[in-house]
Amino acid sequence: MKILFIILLCGILLSCNIKSIIKKEPKPNVIVILIDDAGYADFGFMGSKDLETPNIDKLAKSGVILTDAHVSATVCAPSRAGLITGKYQQRFGFEANDTGDKNSSDIGLSDDVITISDVFKENGYKTMAIGKWHLGKDESDHPNQRGFDEFYGFETGSRPYFPIKNPDKSKMLQHNGERVEFNGYLTDALGNQSVKYIEENKDNPFFMYLAYNAVHTPMEAKKEDLEKFKNHPRQYLAAMTWSLDENIGKLQKKLEQLGIANNTIIYFLSDNGGAANNTSFGGPLKGWKGNKFEGGHRVPFVVCWPGKIKAGQTFGGLSSSLDIFTTSMAAANIQKDENLILDGVDLLPYLKGEKTGDPHKQLFWRKLEEAGARIGDYKMVRLQNYGATLYNVEEDLGEMNNLQNTNKNEFNQLEEALKKWESEMIEPLWGEPRNWMDVTYHIHKRLMQNKEVLYSNPAKMKQVLAKEKQQ
Repeated sequence: MKILFIILLCGILLSCNIKSIIKKEPKPNVIVILIDDAGYADFGFMGSKDLETPNIDKLAKSGVILTDAHVSATVCAPSRAGLITGKYQQRFGFEANDTGDKNSSDIGLSDDVITISDVFKENGYKTMAIGKWHLGKDESDHPNQRGFDEFYGFETGSRPYFPIKNPDKSKMLQHNGERVEFNGYLTDALGNQSVKYIEENKDNPFFMYLAYNAVHTPMEAKKEDLEKFKNHPRQYLAAMTWSLDENIGKLQKKLEQLGIANNTIIYFLSDNGGAANNTSFGGPLKGWKGNKFEGGHRVPFVVCWPGKIKAGQTFGGLSSSLDIFTTSMAAANIQKDENLILDGVDLLPYLKGEKTGDPHKQLFWRKLEEAGARIGDYKMVRLQNYGATLYNVEEDLGEMNNLQNTNKNEFNQLEEALKKWESEMIEPLWGEPRNWMDVTYHIHKRLMQNKEVLYSNPAKMKQVLAKEKQQ
């Protein structure tokens, strides 16, 4: 009898141990905070001395700052298409800005492309998109049709920050297709909704795509924030950035209050470089939004996961917004379908110190007449029917010294790699207005020549060309 009791006791203990061994860790929550047209050096953690970003700086300090991180496009819509699909958007023709043109009508995301929200929803996550969409206005492209359970935001690429009296469908703030009337400031409305969704889903894993339209134009801010920065040389940008920071702080505070911060991975980045019309500052970088110099696609990028990734780090490996999809799947232990093409890399082994070096050996950019390629320390910028330039961005981050004539091997390697990559992409499904393409062409040509850019919008171009004609 005593022997039988011992056997039973051992069986119970063994069963308990097995259960504790196979007990799964809770799935992490995933939050992507995507901001709009922010300057590379416009945050405290990136060296800004005149813009106040205490909450964003706190987020950066609690995670890893990626110092050689890039988006897949230098303008809003295609950059978002790359991030949300984890692949070069040129694979499905989403190359030009916006989501169609007057000839193509609205196209947006290809119907057969898989989004990160599709994958997380299929794997038991509550999925929510907040803020700017800019991936298509047709019903088939609505966030609720692209893997998101909840959508609280607007469809188009830009809208006022204050309420619109009679907004059209694309500019109205909506919840799952129904108009939402709000009072106050849009950045606050989006921030408040992010906190509400976290509160509602605190007991279940969630994926949140939090896409603020700040600090995209129009330059509008609350009176009290403008008063705070009344003597600031970049008053409106400072005020808009302050409000953005406050709302990101609300989200951080709510995660901490609910005790789920350690089990939440947060990505923070801009959709492209700072714009020419919002007083943003790119620091040491050449160029800005819309061109293939570093100022167009190298962005502030933070990854924070307190429970898994050591705080207070910087990582200098070549990284991309395309990595968010792959990294998030790895964090959530989601197996990739063998038919799903992803161009991103799992960053977790690099951020945990298990791997060193560059996650990407090469990266590519292209929008219509302009293209760029990066292999190792070398970067090529190509302008159709004009030529190409070569830079060592490790030694010359400002891209001032053209090495095309002295580094033939590196130039040829980049040229061939870009051609091979292009052969795997498809033709763009829509274009851009010719006057904007002419402006972009002028900017690239002047920057390649290290000359002053004479105009950065069609209206100014018209004035400059008219004056030149009179001379």
